[in-house]
Amino acid sequence: MGQLTFGLNVTLDGCCDHRAIVADDELFRYWTRLMDAAGGMLWGRTVYELMESYWPAVARDPKARPLDRDWARKLDAKPKYVVSSARRDFPWSNTHLVKGDLAGGVKDLKKRTPRGLLLGSPALAKELHRLGLIDEYLLVVHPIVAGHGPTLFVDWRASRLKFIDAKHFKSGVVALRYRRK
Repeated sequence: MGQLTFGLNVTLDGCCDHRAIVADDELFRYWTRLMDAAGGMLWGRTVYELMESYWPAVARDPKARPLDRDWARKLDAKPKYVVSSARRDFPWSNTHLVKGDLAGGVKDLKKRTPRGLLLGSPALAKELHRLGLIDEYLLVVHPIVAGHGPTLFVDWRASRLKFIDAKHFKSGVVALRYRRK
């Protein structure tokens, strides 16, 4: 059974708004390696639509920055699983709806994905955390105080995690990895 890793960029004050954070080349390569290692991506509808509105065009754009185009092409080829009660059609290649109840659908997906899944949706992560389905938490903390925007872990169920490791980047960003106890 593959593990479910919740991975997200956050600021020092817990902001998880993608507009508050800019990934440099070193961090972009890090996220690309993580995506390469995973068997698929798991998102809620909102994050799926955000990604769908941008990355497929970058994959086809010969003028796109090579690192961006590389990520976009790999993301295009990667299986993408979406949890949504409002949407049923997903034209982006290799996109699949997670069917059934949330707990059963995600458990089944973990069983079918031995290389694991990379979860990148804060709202969906909150519910999967409550259900005890997240195996690993990867918080990539940026040395920024955003002072606005959506924040992570508001109203989450308390949980103790075990520290696994940390990776420091030249930019001052730190990737912190924890596992569920």
